[in-house]
Amino acid sequence: MTLSNPYTPLNRGAGAAVLTLALATGYTTRPALAHDITDAVLTARSANCADYVAANTATVSDVQNQRTFEAEVTVTSSGGTCRIESNAIPNHDFNATGRFHTPTQESAQSYSITASPRAAAQPTPLSLEYDNAIFLNGVKLDMMAAGCFGVGDGRIGCNDMSAPYRYDPLGPGGQFGADEHNAHTQPDGTYHYHGNPMALFDQDDASRPSPVIGFAADGFPIFGSFIRDGSTIRRVRTSYQLRAGLRAGGPGRTHDGTFIDDWVYVPGSGDLDQCNGMVQDGVYGYVVTEAYPHVMGCFTGTPDSSFRKSRP
Repeated sequence: MTLSNPYTPLNRGAGAAVLTLALATGYTTRPALAHDITDAVLTARSANCADYVAANTATVSDVQNQRTFEAEVTVTSSGGTCRIESNAIPNHDFNATGRFHTPTQESAQSYSITASPRAAAQPTPLSLEYDNAIFLNGVKLDMMAAGCFGVGDGRIGCNDMSAPYRYDPLGPGGQFGADEHNAHTQPDGTYHYHGNPMALFDQDDASRPSPVIGFAADGFPIFGSFIRDGSTIRRVRTSYQLRAGLRAGGPGRTHDGTFIDDWVYVPGSGDLDQCNGMVQDGVYGYVVTEAYPHVMGCFTGTPDSSFRKSRP
């Protein structure tokens, strides 16, 4: 039996509505009744995608353009697979500070997630071929920019993943127009995150480990930034470090994080592995970090084909 309403609102005063998840006890092909998750903050830590079965809606605004959108996201589960379908509109207001090149538009999204993810023999590099993850509010994570230094205007057209000096959209010199949620729109108007979605978990709550906020294309969960370290709760630390010295050729100048090439994985320098993941309470998952790679550095498992991008 799956609970008909897996979300329970909690009173946190004048802040945004905070939701906690009552875990489902089995699989279902029928979603729970729709309920409003406008400005909901997640708190549950279940790594089983089947525990998030629901049909949710939200009413939000594109702040700068003064447009109202109705968000829709449905999670269903059958056998060992979950499906998250949405119209790609977040459950929070957006674009208060963004510089979007294309106005936001609804976009039909449908992703399949294994409920039993497994690590592959070797990590799978991130690329432009796959979306990286889907968050529980129905908005995808698409971290890689198609812009490289010296290719066109540096914003689009760099499709060769071996090309050097690929911009980090959240880097200091990227100027990709991300808003206050580290998101912007693709050329078709699809809203998507490049890093920490900000509104999905409490950014300052150090009283407990952060919740699961979504699932990567390989099925592993994505946790917020706070982890348990013995008897304390603290922000996780990435194991990627800025390279020392100046860049050799290309744009020159000091490695400052403008390009993903500016970073190097240094095992043991932080809490996380090469893919920006770790085991918590016996469960492997990716963890949101303040610095690069922000959410994921690679796929620990094998991405599902439903995350493969369609060719333009």
